[in-house]
Amino acid sequence: MSDKIFWMICVLLLVCVICFMTIGALGNWEFVLHFRGKKLIALVLVAVSVSTSTLAFQTITRNRILTPSIMGFDALYVLLLTFAVFTLGGMGYGALPPALVFVVNLVLMLVASLALFGTLLGQRQTDLMRMILTGIIFGVLFRSLTSFMQRMIDPNEFTSIQVASYANFNRVDTTLLWVSAILTCVALAVIWRLRHNLDVLSLGYETATNLGEPVFRRQLQVLFLVALLVAISTSLVGPVIFLGLLVVSIARAIAPNESHAVMLPLASGVAAIVLVGGQTLLERVMGLSTPLVVVIDFVGGLVFLILILREGRR
Repeated sequence: MSDKIFWMICVLLLVCVICFMTIGALGNWEFVLHFRGKKLIALVLVAVSVSTSTLAFQTITRNRILTPSIMGFDALYVLLLTFAVFTLGGMGYGALPPALVFVVNLVLMLVASLALFGTLLGQRQTDLMRMILTGIIFGVLFRSLTSFMQRMIDPNEFTSIQVASYANFNRVDTTLLWVSAILTCVALAVIWRLRHNLDVLSLGYETATNLGEPVFRRQLQVLFLVALLVAISTSLVGPVIFLGLLVVSIARAIAPNESHAVMLPLASGVAAIVLVGGQTLLERVMGLSTPLVVVIDFVGGLVFLILILREGRR
């Protein structure tokens, strides 16, 4: 990464952080900094988790359109949440320790993601349309099962599920913040250690195999880390469909090269600027007139359509 781009990202992120922590701050500064600091950490964790998982997932699938959210990871999370409320009831689910809910969701998402996409990634030639259709089919299946169970539960319980099914950056669950931070740092450290292996995987199955890379085993390792990061981000703020696609596309547009040593920190920095800066603008300046997730999904959806049209012309 060139020094100019690196320092530009750092300065922009620093400005966003300062504005987030200071604009509209009244009263006891100790309370304000403590309250906003936890929220800031959660936003940065979500930004780094989503951007890193998207970039790694695009590398192992060898295309720039697919993301974990588009492939149905977020729909799987909502399905698990709905199933828990459906079987235990709203009171029973609410009485569960947050740590237990987090661990169960994490384990189930890891197992389900490996089972659903592990065999698909093992194919030598990854067909883009087949991957997209597979993601759409799984997403529709998960959402259909979710809708079926939601129609059979109490309306009050349905309301609690509906609230948790949409990303809300104002409602950050900070009870699991430090556990999430530790798991995110571990996953990021492993992915950073695999950055050169990801560069090899991006060359394609045959080339990576000829270079001595155990492709399928490496893909499963990365998929495990991707599912972990997606579970962490959705547990903190809820599912965000197009954030990863948006920030990774921006990072690719400004990156001097596509080495993962460059792209991983750059995409994380762009994602942090989008979330922290966007939340500051909409919450502190515009008075929450529009939820941030609506803006992100709108712009990200446009980027998705543009990428689809570009791929169709090739």
